[in-house]
Amino acid sequence: MLKIDHLTKTYGEKKAVDDLSLHIQPGELYGFIGHNGAGKTTTLKSVVGILQFDSGEITIDGVSVKADPITCKKNIAYIPDNPDLYDFMTGMQYLNFVCDIFGVAADVRQERIQALAEGFELTADLAQPISSYSHGMKQKLAIISAWVHEPKLVVMDEPFVGLDPKAAHLMKGMMREICDKGGAIFFSTHVLEVAERLCDKVAIIKGGRLVRSGTMEEVKGDTSLESVFLELEG
Repeated sequence: MLKIDHLTKTYGEKKAVDDLSLHIQPGELYGFIGHNGAGKTTTLKSVVGILQFDSGEITIDGVSVKADPITCKKNIAYIPDNPDLYDFMTGMQYLNFVCDIFGVAADVRQERIQALAEGFELTADLAQPISSYSHGMKQKLAIISAWVHEPKLVVMDEPFVGLDPKAAHLMKGMMREICDKGGAIFFSTHVLEVAERLCDKVAIIKGGRLVRSGTMEEVKGDTSLESVFLELEG
């Protein structure tokens, strides 16, 4: 579903991502961990076509991000760590705007928005301007907008920040459901306990380079993911 081959991205003299290769199969929930500045966000932004990269190749469901970015973007959703929404719109206007972009039919979108908004207890707030939303409400709206066109691949940067426990629980179930349907999830997180419980596979990045990747059992062995991460960071 996602193939990253020899990805390299530099900012001036600094190599933010250095020859990184990672393959994510359909059905896999893949965690991406590393300290601040390790290269996680740069990798994610390269995958979704926000950042140009210096060398390497990224394909989504067999399609090159460089050669055919529009087709790739039709099949993915991206939730950044701090969603930048249009504050002058109401929640419903924003969701309809996203549905228009992705060509979601009127009857289909209504059903999906209703189900997702009810799940996140946001239905009553969709008529309000986004400028009145709390950080957590904006995060919920960003999640709904990402799921509404039923993407094959969801890429997320710290998706649980700002979510209350109930919303976080719902989100975990939604992530697993996408994978069960043959899609894939690629997300960064600092919450190692969540990654350990939730992910099928995990990758650890340090200084722009991939230092460990594989199934959760392969990466952590008989110890905890936190112990392995701290040892590698040390």
